[in-house]
Amino acid sequence: MSLDRSSALNIAQVLTEALPYIQRFTNKTIVVKFGGNAMIDEALQNSFARDVVLMKLVGMNPIVVHGGGPQIGQLLEKLNITSEFVDGMRVTDSATMDVVEMVLGASVNKHIVNLINHNGGQAIGITGKDGQLIRAKKMSVTRKTPDMKATEIIDIGHVGEVQSINTSVIEMLVNSDFIPVIAPIGVGNDGSAYNINADLVAGKIAEVVKAEKLMLLTNVSGLQNKSGSVLTGLSTQQVDALIEDGTIYGGMLPKIQCALDAVKGGVNSAHIVDGRVNHAVLLEIFTDAGVGTLITNNQNLT
Repeated sequence: MSLDRSSALNIAQVLTEALPYIQRFTNKTIVVKFGGNAMIDEALQNSFARDVVLMKLVGMNPIVVHGGGPQIGQLLEKLNITSEFVDGMRVTDSATMDVVEMVLGASVNKHIVNLINHNGGQAIGITGKDGQLIRAKKMSVTRKTPDMKATEIIDIGHVGEVQSINTSVIEMLVNSDFIPVIAPIGVGNDGSAYNINADLVAGKIAEVVKAEKLMLLTNVSGLQNKSGSVLTGLSTQQVDALIEDGTIYGGMLPKIQCALDAVKGGVNSAHIVDGRVNHAVLLEIFTDAGVGTLITNNQNLT
């Protein structure tokens, strides 16, 4: 099919704009947390898969970490297992952990691998238990209210936090030209499995592999100020100030804190990306405008 002159010029302009970014990020590692609407909408799933395949083809090293909260919730409901949440975290008893492993380690992980492979890539799915990729420890949750004499320790079961990452597993896959697709399940010293927040896993992996970028796909257009405008470029100092003055709060706070910690830990930049936009990953990497909020250590951002 032939293109008209206007369409051809538009394609040329897009490619020209992308070229310096491709040159800059060749051989760089980019960790992408795949979640939100992008995981549920079929068109967005394929858009994401093509983005990741193209990243690999032009010389980048994408690493995908995925969530699966809604899918876990759906299966628990079908099995008549009641979910309880503490501070936004699912209380995970042994029965719930079995479901988490089935959903994250099997159905969701293999579906993403198949998507990437179907779109021309070579992906391999693993969980944090494989090769002891993610060593985890039980997350301790405490609560203190004004009417309590002492802080309450709440047991939320098999919910963990990252203790360490075995980078040799990731390096083996990346160096073999495969795209790792990682389910956020960790393993404890006693062999117990732990359900870990996917944002936290993505952030920690980005830190230890010295990634160029951490990208967190979400269901919002980016971090917004108090008047609702998207903040496109922020330094870590500006983010700290926004947390301090209450602009960043609620459900967005853990995600922003994860991005902030990654950048402070050595990742060059973190991006809160609108996963509802087709080819959001490519737009954020290869265009001047992007589709989200960029956080770096650069204090000269406006």
